[in-house]
Amino acid sequence: MVLERQSKRRFQKGVYLLPSIFTVANMFCGWACVVYAMRGDYIIAAPLIAFAMILDTLDGPIARATDATSDFGSAFDSFADLISFGFAPAVLVFLWNLDSVGRLGWAVGFLYVVATAMRLARFNIQTTGRDKKYFTGLPSPAAAGVLAATVFAYPNGFGFMQESVLALVVVLIPASLMVSRIRYRSFNALVPARLHPYITLLVIASIITAIVIEPQVALLAMAYSYLLSGLLGLVLSRIRRSNVEGNVEVTEFSRLSERDRSVS
Repeated sequence: MVLERQSKRRFQKGVYLLPSIFTVANMFCGWACVVYAMRGDYIIAAPLIAFAMILDTLDGPIARATDATSDFGSAFDSFADLISFGFAPAVLVFLWNLDSVGRLGWAVGFLYVVATAMRLARFNIQTTGRDKKYFTGLPSPAAAGVLAATVFAYPNGFGFMQESVLALVVVLIPASLMVSRIRYRSFNALVPARLHPYITLLVIASIITAIVIEPQVALLAMAYSYLLSGLLGLVLSRIRRSNVEGNVEVTEFSRLSERDRSVS
């Protein structure tokens, strides 16, 4: 009986430790990205951000599936995300191109880190009453993915004289979108629930095939497509709103005209 209790306690400890192992692995990818970036090996450094994104996607569901969620795990995950999706991509892009513009480069890199910290802090305090189908602002893993995909696709720079200006834009736009109020669909909501499971598997298989065949092009297209999706959604929502307001005004005008004709 005593042995059964001890084995059960060991199993419970292992279950609670499992999500944190994924978080530590996520943090390690961020640290390894910095190390390889300092060596100038951007082809290896940039994909480590993608591995950190995969690990960050897994630790939450594993914690919920094993009933191992805790305040410590949530805080630990946020600190890991700040390293992997804030500090590491900022260092990566700075060493890749931003150092050529001096103080402006490291200032923009620091701004990106601050924007990531603000994005994570806002996400942590919006746990209740939040629409789980949408994120408010560009998620920090997606923003880091934009930076990493750009470096991975152009490890030797863009190849023209004013490339540092474009590098600044590549950092500033995701940083601004992270702290914006623009809504982005959550990763789980990107695949419509009405699709049959085999269609979902076919989509996933197609994405994996594209990454295997042309990893630089595929990852770059995926990163920037998601970044632009929020902006496109904002434009479409404003168009719909203006159409609704226009229809309301037309309806009100029609009612007033009918009322005036009935009075006359």
